[in-house]
Amino acid sequence: MRRPGAVALLGLAAFAAAAQQPVTWSIAPHATDARLAAGEPAHWVAYDPATAGPLLVWLPGTGGQPERGPKALFAEVLGEGYRLVALSYHDTPAVAQVCTPARLRMQPACAAQFRQQRAWGDQSGAPVDDRPEDAIVPRLSQLLRHLAGQDPAGHWQGYLDGNEPRWSRIVLMGQSQGGGMAAFIAQTRAVAGVVVFSGGWDHGANGDIAAWYRRRSVTPLERWQATYNAQEPQAGTLERIYRTLGIPAAQVHVLDLPVVTRLPHTDGVGNAAYAPLWREMLNAVKPQQP
Repeated sequence: MRRPGAVALLGLAAFAAAAQQPVTWSIAPHATDARLAAGEPAHWVAYDPATAGPLLVWLPGTGGQPERGPKALFAEVLGEGYRLVALSYHDTPAVAQVCTPARLRMQPACAAQFRQQRAWGDQSGAPVDDRPEDAIVPRLSQLLRHLAGQDPAGHWQGYLDGNEPRWSRIVLMGQSQGGGMAAFIAQTRAVAGVVVFSGGWDHGANGDIAAWYRRRSVTPLERWQATYNAQEPQAGTLERIYRTLGIPAAQVHVLDLPVVTRLPHTDGVGNAAYAPLWREMLNAVKPQQP
């Protein structure tokens, strides 16, 4: 496992100084699909119109607001030549709030069923009532179609493959629940890469980690990067989960710099002293241009 060193801050202003100001869009999910509820948090899109690089999809943690995401991290994403979509999705309740020990005794696969429904909306008997159009992958597809129509000069159609995103050009990145969703999707779709920040800690009926972590990943394991903070209470569980997922030890980064955010759990995305590590991970999973 890797332990990063400390360095200086980098924000959106630094990105703007190094390249032209990015184009940003704030898009209500309802504008992309009339079936979605009005008033949901907006998707946030940012990109340099001079590039047609890979797309990074950010999945926030429980209660996260895409437009209020980690701006220093977003600046690194843009600075490394990615386009950025911070996706609005149903990120409440969290898995642990639904798949309680009592429920797991009756429904041992609760966590996998929960995440399947939240990702695709196609799970029979799911423990959450997300509709198919509420799910992450349909929302992303609808947003990309919307962008293709509203911003034809942006060539957004290149990130679509029929009714699904063109995964070979997309990196998934998320924190906490969002990191768990990124990992779950990457197991069954060959995404260009996946970056997981403290990505959830699902359990089964016997108190062990959830069985879905043992599934074979369709995304090659060399395309995975993961972090957790040594001070967060679930550090030991996260280390075991990443090992069970099969992520090589050199691609699991233990964060141990002084915590500057409210909690160690969020420091990996909120502490700009980790900027060199962010760049390292983004470069490690960046796909080659088609």
